[in-house]
Order: sequence, then C-alpha cells, then structure tokens
Amino acid sequence: MESSTTHFIVESLTRAIVEHRLQPGTKLAEQKLADHFGVSRTLVRQALFQLTQNRLIRMEPARGAFVAAPTVEEARQVFAVRRMLEAEMTRAFVREVTPAKIRALREHIAAEKAAVDNNDAAGRVELLGDFHVRMAELMGNEVLAHMLRDLVSRSSLISLMYQPAGAARHSQEEHVELVKAMAAKDEARAVRLMHEHLLHVEESLAFDRKVPTHDIALALS
Repeated sequence: MESSTTHFIVESLTRAIVEHRLQPGTKLAEQKLADHFGVSRTLVRQALFQLTQNRLIRMEPARGAFVAAPTVEEARQVFAVRRMLEAEMTRAFVREVTPAKIRALREHIAAEKAAVDNNDAAGRVELLGDFHVRMAELMGNEVLAHMLRDLVSRSSLISLMYQPAGAARHSQEEHVELVKAMAAKDEARAVRLMHEHLLHVEESLAFDRKVPTHDIALALS
C-alpha cells in the first residue's frame, strides 16, 4: 500500500513537471504535499527521494526540495558532450555488432514506440534515453554505460521540461533508422545518424516555453 501511494505521488509530481504546471525552482514543501495527498510526511519524503534519482528535483541541505531548473547553457553543454562521446560509441558498436545485440535494441525501440503511442510522457523520455545506455551495456563497457547514465539522466530532465511531444515521436523514428544502419554494418551512416539525432533532439527543445505557477495545490489539481 505504501509503495503504491509513493508511486502515485511520484507520478503526480512528474506529470505536473512534464506538463509545465510546476515551474522550475518551485519549492516542494513536505507538509503542503502531505496535506494535498492526505498522507504522512514520511511517504512524501520517499517520493521526493525517488524524484531526486532522475534529477527531476534537487534537495538542498536545510532548505528542502525544489523542482530542478536546468539552464539553456547546461543543456547545450550536455548535448555537446553526448555528441562527442556517442559518435565514437556508435563507431565501436558497429564494428562488434551481432544479431543478438540488434535484436536487443529492436526490442527496446518497440517499447519506446508503445510509450510514445500511449502518450506516456515520463515513460517515453526514460526509454528514449535508455536506448543510448543500452548500447553501451550491450558492448560490455560499464564505464561508458555509467557515464552515459549520468548524461542521459540530465538530458531526460531537459527533454521532460522543454521537448514537445511530437519531437519524442521523431526521436523514436530516428532510433529505428539508426538500428537499421548498425544492423547493415554501415559505420559511416550510423555515426552520421547518431550525430544528427542528438542535434535534432537539442534543436527541438523549446526553452521559451512558459510555465505558469509556483502554487503546488493549483499545479496538482
């Protein structure tokens, strides 16, 4: 029961952030949230901790929890690093590609498509980001996978806040084309598609999107 309640709070806050009903920088007061959901502060604290894991909120010592607020400059730096890193990862992946690895990626993009089709905002962003981590895992490079998990986590938050839903569908379609190129062992095309894909994701971000409120009760209503 407790875990399902915590999950409901996490989902509600995630949706409020994704749908731009909670402004970046909003303080998430534990007591206000406990009153709103009719639960204990302990359950609220558990939910907030889960949200820190995917960087949707940040915890500040002695100040509490706040909706994360990635800057435009941070977003650009994150995507610049990803383009450098993932071009070489794609090159290496193609050189050691196997039918089993392609099969694993195709299963992943099928799950992505389902999330996009079902308009599952949080799910689609998580799966679209995990595609890149999955490549590193399939290569057996845990150091690379760890680095990408951190970068993708930051990218996912940025995408959740600033990417229109239509752009997510476009990203999923680009993953399909990328896997086709890797399956064909077309290294040059695969590297080019990965570079263009990350560029397209960055270019799709709408940093001027208006987010209306700091009022938690209003945002969650």
